[in-house]
Amino acid sequence: MAYELLRPVEGDWEQVRDLRLRALKDTPIAYGERYGDAVRLDEAEWRTRAARGDAQDSVQVVARLTDGEAAGRWVGTMAAFVSRGLPPYLPGAVEEPDAPRQANLVGVFVDPQVRGRGAGVAEALLDAVVAWARDEQGLDRLHLHVHEDNPRAAAFYRRYGFVATGESYTDVLHPGAEREMVLPLD
Repeated sequence: MAYELLRPVEGDWEQVRDLRLRALKDTPIAYGERYGDAVRLDEAEWRTRAARGDAQDSVQVVARLTDGEAAGRWVGTMAAFVSRGLPPYLPGAVEEPDAPRQANLVGVFVDPQVRGRGAGVAEALLDAVVAWARDEQGLDRLHLHVHEDNPRAAAFYRRYGFVATGESYTDVLHPGAEREMVLPLD
């Protein structure tokens, strides 16, 4: 299975929307958004989201198949953004202008048709996000939160080198705890 990595731009909004909706259906507990809300968003919102993929303090990387009858299909994505202090999706988080910059991994999805097939899509996507955080942003750690009921994702992150910090928060959208993990980027 051959694929390429790319960073979406505003004109890719339809593919960004399609990938996000598939992700929300596949693993709803992994996202701070519900499918029913996302499906109602208008073109302008999807264009804004697609353009965020390569903004100054954020990145989105997608994997697109390059061979076979599914060539051109987007099959995976990871995104990251920089916050000052805790990421804004955490309950009670407030931008702290004097806090250190922090890279946050979000929006992780690999389509079931390629997941676990040895193609290395998840690893390649994460390698690209790590390079962005380390080389383009000059940061030394990558943070994420993974729902306690998503052991497949937590196991992938541990294999990659993420370690649990012991910090967690209660997910208000999906009952249960979101556990923080961090990856040193040195």
